[in-house]
Amino acid sequence: MLLKIDGQDLEKFILIGDRVLIKPKSATQRTKGGLYLPPGVEEKRKIQSGYVIKVGPGYPIPAPVESDEPWKDTRDNLKYFPLQASEGDLAVYLQDNAFEIEFDKEKYYIVPHSAILMLVRDEELLA
Repeated sequence: MLLKIDGQDLEKFILIGDRVLIKPKSATQRTKGGLYLPPGVEEKRKIQSGYVIKVGPGYPIPAPVESDEPWKDTRDNLKYFPLQASEGDLAVYLQDNAFEIEFDKEKYYIVPHSAILMLVRDEELLA
């Protein structure tokens, strides 16, 4: 299922919890032997790779209670355990757990952090 989102700015996207927004790498058109692949073959593979565009805040954990005074106003202060993925990382993820969206005529995937199998971080690319 493909969800089309209209808009102008990808920076306005806010990911919730442990979700990661990934732009898939361009698929190879040929095999190692030189045979041309028909369109859609690469997209059907169970394991895909792509670049991390945005990362959610992480896994929510309850904040410790600082005082036991019942008359004080208590707030639901959530803290987040951060994710390992960072913007610019190359992620290898399970395609079955990804949700496909289309924004500005490009495909993106929203992937839970638990579906990411491996990250490749190249500091030279980010500098």
